[in-house]
Amino acid sequence: MRAGRGEHGPRVLVAGGSIGGLTAAHVLTGAGCDATVLERSPVPLTGRGAGIVLHPATVRWWVEHDVRPLAEMSAAMRRLRYLDAAGAVAHEQECRYRVSSFDALYRDLSGRLDPARHRRGCEVADFAIGPDEVRVGLADGTELGCDLLVGADGIGSRARSVLLPEVEPRYAGYVAWRGTVVEQDLSPAAQDALLGAIVYHLMPGSHFLAYPIPGADGSVRPGRRLTNWLWYRNVAEGEALEALMTDRSGVRRPVSLAPGAVAPERLAELRADGDDRLPPPVAELLRATPEPFVQVVFDIEVPRMAFGRACLIGDAAFALRPHAAVGSAKAAEDAWRLGDALRACEFDVPAALAAWEPDQLALGRGALGRTRRAGERAQHTGEWQVGEPLPWGLHAVGDSSLD
Repeated sequence: MRAGRGEHGPRVLVAGGSIGGLTAAHVLTGAGCDATVLERSPVPLTGRGAGIVLHPATVRWWVEHDVRPLAEMSAAMRRLRYLDAAGAVAHEQECRYRVSSFDALYRDLSGRLDPARHRRGCEVADFAIGPDEVRVGLADGTELGCDLLVGADGIGSRARSVLLPEVEPRYAGYVAWRGTVVEQDLSPAAQDALLGAIVYHLMPGSHFLAYPIPGADGSVRPGRRLTNWLWYRNVAEGEALEALMTDRSGVRRPVSLAPGAVAPERLAELRADGDDRLPPPVAELLRATPEPFVQVVFDIEVPRMAFGRACLIGDAAFALRPHAAVGSAKAAEDAWRLGDALRACEFDVPAALAAWEPDQLALGRGALGRTRRAGERAQHTGEWQVGEPLPWGLHAVGDSSLD
């Protein structure tokens, strides 16, 4: 395969076919590149995530390409509500956010990408960066060439492990239990307390969050939506974390346990603790979730994002704690800025990456710092108080507001 620009611009391989990688493929194609996604999973990634708070960077592709109105893919949230220990409203204030789901975003991004440019079952095993080309070796022995390799392969990034083997995820000291419940399956009392708002409950060394997202069929109609919830729980590193993250088959999972994978004794502990510690409407959410799943909260910070003809974006570079609700937005912003840089540098890939990197490093470090502070205040120091506005935002707190 010839190095340099092809008929459709620089040849780009995007390692990772989740929301960040698919967004990058669309953005870079729109910028004039010949982009192909390499996703290691042989099947679509539906059902692998829950709620996502939308940000202008996240939905820019939808808006610019008139994919669908935001009202069809997300729920508008206009109230932030704090519940007290009894389940009563302790504080309520106005907000302007839109919330959606992994599946809703993934369906559009995947469905509108040329299937020939979305190669599933292709796992990047290794690569070598040369002055004119990147040679990418796949796990099945196939070798591909490209002008630019974009590492968008998440927290467990293979691209990062090759480029920055010294960088390791740093455990934050707590995990996020997650689940979803169909709104109409909740009792009238729980619906009254939870629906129509972003709901928080603070407790010593922990906090709980809930908000509506599109239903399994994509519906955003009240009653047919899902209520997405997260319960952040401190878990000591070592024996306690090892026990939690060992799945039903006895395998220790490093990052997450999918629905149905959590050991029964761990679920029993969670439900018992929920009955003891959570307000009644929130405890009902937990009881109504057949198979909660769990994700370990990590920090990842890189000293570099650009490497000649390869780069890291999204969680592959900076894995943010969820409290700013901008993980998908960060990946999208990295992609949009990369497209701008490639055009500005007339598709001179090394020059474009050198120009792109400083601002994206600064963005990642700033967002990571804010999410760390929010997590520490909620989980460890107890400084987060009832009535505080949400710490949601990418460049600054509040810039996730929509409509």
